[in-house]
Amino acid sequence: MPETYISVDVEAAGPIPGAYSLLSIGACLVGNTDETFYAELRPINEAFVPSAMEAIRRTLREFAENGRDPIDAMQEFRVWIGRVSKETTPVFVGFNAPFDWSFINWYFHTYLGDNPFGFAGLDIKSYYMGMARCAWADTRSSRIPAQFKGTSLHTHHALNDAIEQAEMFERMRRFTRPNISPQ
Repeated sequence: MPETYISVDVEAAGPIPGAYSLLSIGACLVGNTDETFYAELRPINEAFVPSAMEAIRRTLREFAENGRDPIDAMQEFRVWIGRVSKETTPVFVGFNAPFDWSFINWYFHTYLGDNPFGFAGLDIKSYYMGMARCAWADTRSSRIPAQFKGTSLHTHHALNDAIEQAEMFERMRRFTRPNISPQ
């Protein structure tokens, strides 16, 4: 079955789902970054790591006041994934995918009972490591060559970062498979 690559980034109040809240989800199609999804969620508890909130440059209270109910946000995300992937398999793509994946997977299963991405995600850092045959330490975004970076900046805003990593992944794929056309 054909695949649709969907770049996903999250911002969270801490390092693990359940103990800490998912605060925002940004997603876009790899190959068509104009096709986007963005939602801010209400926290599920009061726990946070100060450095996580500093990176986001927002307070937990702001998300509590302006965020959506997690069930509604996850349902809307599921509908968006279905719409953009149509008759293809949606593939979760993330830069440091284990972090983002853990929150998306936990929230989908907790609030909706299943995950439309299935049980795995594609990690751009691992993809680059295999492509470049480099050490894990060299997969940091600051060490990845400019030729693989897109025009978008990393801002710790989930949608902006999803677009940034979609551009990066698309460039890496074109480098390894120059005649591909993204779906």
